[in-house]
Amino acid sequence: MKIAFIIDPVERLDAGHDTSVALMESAQALGHEVWITQAEQMGVLQGRAYSWLRPVQLKPVVLGDQRWIAEPDWYSVGKLVWRPLEEMDAVLMRTDPPVTIPYLYATYILDYIDPAKTQVINSPAGLRAANEKMYALQFTEAIPETIVSQDKWVIRTAVERWGAAVLKPLGGKAGEGILFLEEGDRNFNSIIEVSTRKGQEPVMVQTYLPAAKDGDKRIILLNGDPIGALNRIPTGKEFRGNMAVGGRVDKAEITPRDLEICSQLTSTLRRDGLIFVGIDIIGGYLTEVNVTSPTGIREIDRLNQVKLGHQVIDWLVQAAPSKS
Repeated sequence: MKIAFIIDPVERLDAGHDTSVALMESAQALGHEVWITQAEQMGVLQGRAYSWLRPVQLKPVVLGDQRWIAEPDWYSVGKLVWRPLEEMDAVLMRTDPPVTIPYLYATYILDYIDPAKTQVINSPAGLRAANEKMYALQFTEAIPETIVSQDKWVIRTAVERWGAAVLKPLGGKAGEGILFLEEGDRNFNSIIEVSTRKGQEPVMVQTYLPAAKDGDKRIILLNGDPIGALNRIPTGKEFRGNMAVGGRVDKAEITPRDLEICSQLTSTLRRDGLIFVGIDIIGGYLTEVNVTSPTGIREIDRLNQVKLGHQVIDWLVQAAPSKS
């Protein structure tokens, strides 16, 4: 198979952490061609999606004491070519959020790949539909008490009822902009004004889950089925467990409650073409559904001596359209 990865500039990737690199390594190890491109290198020509593509060869990471270790020259690239993306058997959209206007334009370009010839993971329409905060709201039996509003009175009323809450920008990533709200905070009005851009943008506000101190569980779903999990635990005085803000990672079991939550998502994710997804669970509640470039494979592999990337690539092989 030929597999193209739409990624951020390869030189900026962290080979010991980034799931995109883990997936590329697995594809290479399983004998497939690996190609890379970037969202800004794509276009439409004669009704077909094209891109500047480069073949890439990777040197696999090795296991260190606390993380995977990559060589300084862990990748090499071949000649840049302008090709229809339909020449690939699969295209994986792995550009990191935030979901900006250029990101949305890239998904429109991906619409011009014939799905009968090439599978696109995740579906461009699914990416547009699934804001990583808002998408979870439809699973009412899985989420904690949550509101979305830019109205200061509405937000204050909810926080007063709950006692404490967590505020999340709808377009945030990696824990950026997440704030702890508490009844009686003298900075409350200023926090809401800044976060909502003076009432112009809605934010998500969820009741604070005390179980957050014990960790924020990331579960990786493949075609709606859970394949692995890890726990991200806040460190120091930080209340967020995201790896990007220093959260410590540890092994995690997929519990019966986790399976129940996953089962509530499965049919919807499949309907929307969201094949590779990371969900976040705190204290038995679903808090986010991550669809743009979910991470965690490297850490799950290290903690559990598995190769989740191989499972993903094997699934792509089985699901690939026939090129005949």
